[in-house]
Amino acid sequence: MRKPEVSASLLSCDKGRLAEEAARLEGAGADRIHLDVMDGVFVPELTFGTGVAKAVKSSVSIPVEAHLMVSRPEGLIEGFVDAGCDSVTVHVEATKHLDRLLQRIRELGASPGVALNPSTPVEAVMWAAGLLDMVVVMTVNPGYGGQEHLDYVRPKIGAVRRLLGSAGERVLISVDGGVSADNAAALRAEGADILVAGSFIARAADPASAVRSLR
Repeated sequence: MRKPEVSASLLSCDKGRLAEEAARLEGAGADRIHLDVMDGVFVPELTFGTGVAKAVKSSVSIPVEAHLMVSRPEGLIEGFVDAGCDSVTVHVEATKHLDRLLQRIRELGASPGVALNPSTPVEAVMWAAGLLDMVVVMTVNPGYGGQEHLDYVRPKIGAVRRLLGSAGERVLISVDGGVSADNAAALRAEGADILVAGSFIARAADPASAVRSLR
């Protein structure tokens, strides 16, 4: 099993100081910075644009992930890659031509990823497995920070690993939604490589201690 990575989401951070917040989370030991990009259509909230992504990327030395929770990701991926995002994840539910979109992300120079909502079957990525660098298993319904982790989705992590087969040796499985020290070990046991945590780290009195507890 790979060494676990912690991806710190900015969703619960001070929205007026996101570049500084990203640097603070890197200093706390996060391996990645996670940008939850919401358009107010695919999900209810409206969050970050490419300008924020660029400012965040310039403030850290660790990878920045753009998680596009948007209804038309095709029109946004180039802007987020240009802003410096190292990976771009799109929701399988939001695009009609997943393989084309994943190929385009890689052509632009970023790592392509796919996110699966809790009720979306793992088979939705079966024919795109060879194009992926990451699968994000959502353990909340996307749209808000601070939601309660959906325990019943955990077996999906192992199901994704089995579906990926030989490709799974290089594809990272990330878990996003209500991740904390209370469930981190169980998520790792299911096969998660990356734990995405927002409020658990950002609102902790000692973010560094929170990151360590996830590991």
